[in-house]
Amino acid sequence: MKGIVQAELASAIGISRQYLSDIENQKKQPTIKVAFDCAKYLCVSMEELFFYKDVANV
Repeated sequence: MKGIVQAELASAIGISRQYLSDIENQKKQPTIKVAFDCAKYLCVSMEELFFYKDVANV
């Protein structure tokens, strides 16, 4: 995925950096809109966003 920081992604999709952090740390579930906006901004599918595995680390 793109090498961006949380603040950049959060700002680009209209959410707080803390909310994005909570999603990444599985403290909160993203809405469908937030998930779609993240995937679109990162140029990945929803499947890649939620089920991505780094094969180099498997």
